[in-house]
Amino acid sequence: MKLVYQGKTKDVFALDDGNYLLKFKDDATGEGGVFDPGANTVGLQIAGMGQGGLRLTEYFFTKIQDAGWPTHFASADIAAATMTVRPAQVFGKGLEVICRFRATGSFMRRYGAYATEGQPLDAFVEVTLKDDDRGDPPISKDALAMLGLLTEAEYETLKDLTQKMSTLIRDALAQKGMELYDIKLEFGRVGGEIVLIDEISGGNMRVYKDGTIVQPLDLVRLMLD
Repeated sequence: MKLVYQGKTKDVFALDDGNYLLKFKDDATGEGGVFDPGANTVGLQIAGMGQGGLRLTEYFFTKIQDAGWPTHFASADIAAATMTVRPAQVFGKGLEVICRFRATGSFMRRYGAYATEGQPLDAFVEVTLKDDDRGDPPISKDALAMLGLLTEAEYETLKDLTQKMSTLIRDALAQKGMELYDIKLEFGRVGGEIVLIDEISGGNMRVYKDGTIVQPLDLVRLMLD
């Protein structure tokens, strides 16, 4: 294996067969030791976070693939906290696609003059550039097309897949008595097809139960155990 990228919560290795291996870490994003899925920095370590995140990722990627939507997922080794994936081309230097069912986090920081905390949203989709130095700025469909990151048709596909996948995840969580406020997904191209990449775990979503935010490892336990 060859290390090709060290991320905040995962390292990426190139395999001899052309696939890639993602090694999940126990690091979590946040500030001052407080978990925050929207943060740009690693704020804390949570023992078992890597394996727990991979368990949820395998569970949700399998459900999404069973629904007929494409992903880069190939296989997972929970004990080793690793996932094998097909190679995918990211858009530019990477995009994050957020689907919001309630107003919170950065949505409130930007639109708090017009929105209230926890206000219901209709699977609102926004795209941000992965750019820590510029605070992951939001970008519109027009700008994505003009800068050559996505065509307008690809944007509509991206939005449609995001809403469908996020709704599937929301409904699965609801069956366990939890509510999805928002979720961050990533996509890439495999053979010209737009596919879901990266992970789906407690580290990239805000989930509430009985009015209290669910911590990442509690989410694994409530969802899968």
